[in-house]
Amino acid sequence: MELVLLIVHLVLAIALIGVVLLQRSEGGALGIGGGGGGGGMSGFLTGAATANLLTRATAVIAALFIATSMGLAIVSGNKRAPTSVVTGTGNTAPAAQQGSSNAPAEEPPAPKQ
Repeated sequence: MELVLLIVHLVLAIALIGVVLLQRSEGGALGIGGGGGGGGMSGFLTGAATANLLTRATAVIAALFIATSMGLAIVSGNKRAPTSVVTGTGNTAPAAQQGSSNAPAEEPPAPKQ
């Protein structure tokens, strides 16, 4: 289930990138994307119907992308038991309490009388 959802998520991500890149830019930054200059992609997908189609496709793909993101979060969250970062799950006692060396502890010398 998770693998199928992940594959769908990746396909949606690639489709979303493609649809966004196909749209005509309306910004005037650096002189790109607008105008009817000679060359470039000024005649490619310029109709109002095509722009409306791409806008709707972007919205639909984005909604599906968000849905698969939430689905992946839910599926992956159900696998493991909740743990706390503060308490940890393993033996996290400081080295001073555990004994920092592997050598056996020495017996203290017997008191002299």
